[in-house]
Amino acid sequence: MQVTINGKDEELFGNPPEVGDQLPKFKLEDANGGKVKTADIIGRITLLSTVPDIDTPVCSIETRRFNQEADKYPDVNFLTVSNNTIEQQKDWCAAQGVENLKLLSDESLSLGYAMKLYLPNFGALARTIFIMDATGKIIYRQIVPEITDEPDYEDVLTALGKVAKRVDD
Repeated sequence: MQVTINGKDEELFGNPPEVGDQLPKFKLEDANGGKVKTADIIGRITLLSTVPDIDTPVCSIETRRFNQEADKYPDVNFLTVSNNTIEQQKDWCAAQGVENLKLLSDESLSLGYAMKLYLPNFGALARTIFIMDATGKIIYRQIVPEITDEPDYEDVLTALGKVAKRVDD
């Protein structure tokens, strides 16, 4: 599968999972250096976004936006994954005041390879959003065609609203 970076074609490592597929097995690292496996994610509705580099403007805007939305969906597990180090992620969270979602590191590229979201020539993850039900089945997928663009938040939140209860401010 292909995406673009500043208009230049880039190939993903393979074909990412489709709606209806089960979330593949992978391991991530949390802010404390603990391992987070696929089995740890299953059990709740989960919104999983992947970003190439948390320290870039678009990734920062996207992650802050989902952090704000996490307040409105208390029953949903909001996760953002980048292949930044946990130290870079901790510094970013502290500077941005992000507390409502979990930022997880895929520095080892376990998720990148398992979900085919790694861009080998770019050396980072593609910008994607997946929503999984409590069993780990993918019920929504958005692969942002141009990596420097923000995702279609409206589409994501409409899909999330169909499966999760929103608490209004």
